[in-house]
Amino acid sequence: MIIQLAPEITSDQREALKTQISSLKYKTNEVRTQIGEYIIGIGKEKFDVRNIGHLPGIKDIHIVSDDYKLVSRKWKVNQTTIDLGDGVLIGDGHFALMAGPCSIEGEENIVKTINHLKENGVQIMRGGVFKPRSSPYSFRGMGIEGLKLWYQLARENGIKIVTEVMQVSQIEEMHDYVDMFQVGARNTQNFNLLDELGKVDKAVMIKRGISGTIDELLYSAEYVFSGGNEKLLLCERGIRTYERASRNTFDINAIPILKEKTHLPVIADPSHGVGIRDHVEPVALASTVAGADGVIFEIHEKPEKAFSDGQQTLDYEESAKLIRKMRALRELV
Repeated sequence: MIIQLAPEITSDQREALKTQISSLKYKTNEVRTQIGEYIIGIGKEKFDVRNIGHLPGIKDIHIVSDDYKLVSRKWKVNQTTIDLGDGVLIGDGHFALMAGPCSIEGEENIVKTINHLKENGVQIMRGGVFKPRSSPYSFRGMGIEGLKLWYQLARENGIKIVTEVMQVSQIEEMHDYVDMFQVGARNTQNFNLLDELGKVDKAVMIKRGISGTIDELLYSAEYVFSGGNEKLLLCERGIRTYERASRNTFDINAIPILKEKTHLPVIADPSHGVGIRDHVEPVALASTVAGADGVIFEIHEKPEKAFSDGQQTLDYEESAKLIRKMRALRELV
């Protein structure tokens, strides 16, 4: 069960409530977030919710059978909206586009990307400064100095930043220079990282694991929420299957299923989902029709010269065309 506490609850009322829950053979877990306070009751005994619901200090109470409770739609029917500030909203009717290079390559690369985004009305720029690469000899990002440069240029132009954090030690140094932390597919079940991201007051987008299930993605989000951070987004980015015709297998099913299971915004990543430039557009459009709350994709002035992932990256002309199509489709659906 999830009990949302009233803001004016007293310490005596809180203790009385926990005692009553314990008497039902339920274990209590207290969660405090940026938005509210909750008591999560874990147990299997059936009981009449009226035995608790009448107690003072309770704002709302819900019986949630899912193991991932706080991110479940069974207690929060209305969709969550993520506010990045300056009118940049994601979810609950606010369709977000996020675009940029796979890796931040330098000032010229940043400026040209920002100019393209502004010309096309895109307010969020993606890019990597710490890159998890399969080969240790590949370009692994510009690091914190690259992030600071990017942040300065983005702020001057009213652009928000989403970038990947790879380990706990990076959170503090990155915190003041990002608007949204991204948890990459390789770190989706890095529970130490998820725990620490639960302590920050920044939006966190969690990508589905390379071979992860939908439920495992929701469990990962539950780690962050239960740690105190409600500013969460989920991202379908394709999974590894036996198919070799594309980089990954983009699971279009995941979008409506996640929308049914959770109140969190759901973002689609067609670039990693298919990994082939010519197919990024149709996958992005399919995601839009399927109900995604936003699309994140890779762009570069000259993809063939990109430091990484050029094979799945759109050039600026292709990007502008896709943006127009997605917005037109969004109006239809």
